[in-house]
Amino acid sequence: MTNISNTADTEKLTDAQERRRTRNRMLREFWFYFSENRGAVIGMWIFLALVLLAVLAPVIAPHAPNIQYRDALLVPPVWQDGGSWNYILGTDAVGRDMLSRLIYGSQFSLFIGVVVVAIALTTGVTIGLIAGYFRGPVDTVIMRVMDIILAFPSLLLALVLVAILGPGLLNAMIAIAIVQQPHYVRLTRAAVMAEKNRDYVTAARVAGSGNLRLMFKTILPNCTAPLIVQAALSFSTAILDAAALGFLGMGAQPPTPEWGTMLAEAREFILRAWWVVTFPGIAILVTVLAINLMGDGLRDALDPKLKRS
Repeated sequence: MTNISNTADTEKLTDAQERRRTRNRMLREFWFYFSENRGAVIGMWIFLALVLLAVLAPVIAPHAPNIQYRDALLVPPVWQDGGSWNYILGTDAVGRDMLSRLIYGSQFSLFIGVVVVAIALTTGVTIGLIAGYFRGPVDTVIMRVMDIILAFPSLLLALVLVAILGPGLLNAMIAIAIVQQPHYVRLTRAAVMAEKNRDYVTAARVAGSGNLRLMFKTILPNCTAPLIVQAALSFSTAILDAAALGFLGMGAQPPTPEWGTMLAEAREFILRAWWVVTFPGIAILVTVLAINLMGDGLRDALDPKLKRS
């Protein structure tokens, strides 16, 4: 009896070790293909720096983002004549420190990206699973609705939705998530249709698995690679769209230190105080570019068609 128990324990330990080795091998393979794309690695480090900046904003920022220094209106950056070391990147029209507002703005950018991707991914994957698995009239109705959404320019549709819901950061995120949702629906549907008739799905169905288990436990884990890439690219799109809505006055409202809102507040000073427009624009550009580069690397690492032997 003891020998049988020891044998069972040994088999469990061997299975656990094998799973661990397989997982480590997959991680090494992923990093090999990802690191071959130097732009993706640079984008990853910039993104990680942005995350660190957002987390440590209360420690790193030299000033509170909304404190107004009335004796320091439109102070230029420290390297320009008239600059001050108290305000390294200068101040805006009401005396708020630009560096501090940019640092705190990274929190809003990450928050927007996470919320939008979470909403769009969750709803889009669920709807795409239903459409691709059941097909028939359900699939037809769902895909026609998605086609209608895709027929409108994304920013214009988001603007219309925010106008209906009301200006504000939360409503802007909901609108952007609705606009991005069809991409996840189409990707998930296509992946489910490709996997649905494979042998392992048929075996699970014969073994007695129900529809929900087949959809979420059997098929979905094998459809994640394109969804991960889409999520990375949607992250940057969400930040860009939120900045655009903020610039148009329909997103985050002043005095929120969101980069698009900062651009909107600085429009009238663009000729005599270049820094109040330039630095928020650079922050948006660098962040979106870094995430897009990282998304390209994820695509190279996760898509087997792009892997070189």
